[in-house]
Order: sequence, then structure tokens, then C-alpha cells
Amino acid sequence: MSQAGRDGGPVVSRRSWVEQVMGLPVSVLARGASAGSAAADAAVRAVYAELREVDRVFSPYRDDSEVSRLGRGELGWADATPLVREVAGRCLRAAELTGGLFDATRPDGNWDPSGLVKGWATERAARLLTAVGELDWCLNAGGDVVVNCPSGEPFVVGIQDPLDPAAVKTSVAVSAGAVATSGTTARGAHLYDPRTGRAVTGRRLSITVVGPSLELADVLATAAFVSGDDWTDFLDRIAAYEGLCIAPDGTWRTTAGWPR
Repeated sequence: MSQAGRDGGPVVSRRSWVEQVMGLPVSVLARGASAGSAAADAAVRAVYAELREVDRVFSPYRDDSEVSRLGRGELGWADATPLVREVAGRCLRAAELTGGLFDATRPDGNWDPSGLVKGWATERAARLLTAVGELDWCLNAGGDVVVNCPSGEPFVVGIQDPLDPAAVKTSVAVSAGAVATSGTTARGAHLYDPRTGRAVTGRRLSITVVGPSLELADVLATAAFVSGDDWTDFLDRIAAYEGLCIAPDGTWRTTAGWPR
């Protein structure tokens, strides 16, 4: 809670939460006059509840999810919930924007929107935190981060070293916007090039994208990862988004506008 400092001024409150959702750690870091309030706590609980509901509907690892039922043919698109149809539309638009470098259809023909859902769902749930006044917050879903700081004082977001997952390779200061990373550190070679249907290996270890929207940053990080050596040219065509690539030898390269 806020309290008086030595000079009589307020001490900025800080509070954090972390829970396992969607098979990954989801944390919220809050600071400001409202950080210790019941309103902040209720908003965070609502964030976790919404993310659990998204997981229930979209997880390809749950037999009872709509995504799994669609894949088995037990559910037709006409009977899918409006939320699932909305995400399907977003996946199509992402494919168009990236020239097919992002595709929610796996090589086996099954629809799997996981590459979009995490960023979309995290950004969507974050609106609940925005409703709390006098609150800076950072919502981190397994390394995909969305930040909003009405105070103007940024959070420093660390970017994991793919050669040493316990270490931070570099960092970026964000006061409003998103940071998303795609790579092979956590799940191995799980990203496929839609143009060939083959897993992408060897070219790079991770690509991190910063920009206004977490949904789009997440999509662009995936697309850039599979794009090839011209990944910087690909990202340069998307206004307001910048990228950083970490190579297998540990060196990194960025787009020209990457924040220093």
C-alpha cells in the first residue's frame, strides 16, 4: 500500500501476481497509488479468469476445446462460438498481412491458432487493468509482454538469452506497447514455414518484436522467424514495429529503429 516517505511524500506502491495459465507463467507487475487496492486485485483476478476461459476454448491440448473438436470434425464452423470465428478472421488477416508467412493451418491440415491466440488473449485481457486508475502495469504471458504506464515511467523488459534461458541477453524500456518473442528455446523446433511445411531450424534462435499491439507483435515475431535472411526487410514494411534477432552464435542484429 502507499505510505508516507521520509520527506512526507508518497511512496509508490508496487505489487505483483503470478499464476500458471495456458501452460505457462502469467505475471502482473503493478505500481502506483492504486497498486495495493482492492480494485487492482479484482482486475488481476479477472485477467486470470479471462485467460483461463480462452484456454478452455482454444487450447489444442485439451480434448474438449473448440479447436480440438473442430479438428476432429465434431464441431462445424457454423456451430463454433462467435469468439472462435472472430479469431479465425484475425488469423486470415494475419496471413494476408504477412504474405503467408503466418498461417494458422498446420502442415497436417489442422487449424491451430495458437500463434495468434496468446498475444491476442493477453492484450484483450489487459483492458481490465487499464480500467484501474493511477496504475502502471506490466502483463507478461510466458515472455509476451504488454505494458501501460500512465505515469510515463517505463518498465524495463528483459529479453531472454536463448543460449542461457536463465539469463537476460538485453532489455528494452517500454511505457506503452508490447514485446513479443518467437523462437525455439522453450519448445524446440515447433515453428513451420508455411511455404514448405517444414520446421524452421538453424537460421536463428529467436526474434523479438516491439510495437503498439501485442497481438500483431506476436504474429510478426513468428512471421519474421520463418521468413529467412530478409527478416529485417519484412519488418521494415510494417510501420511502428521493430525487431531484434539472436543468432545461434549469440550475436544479435536489429532493425534500424530498434529502441536503444
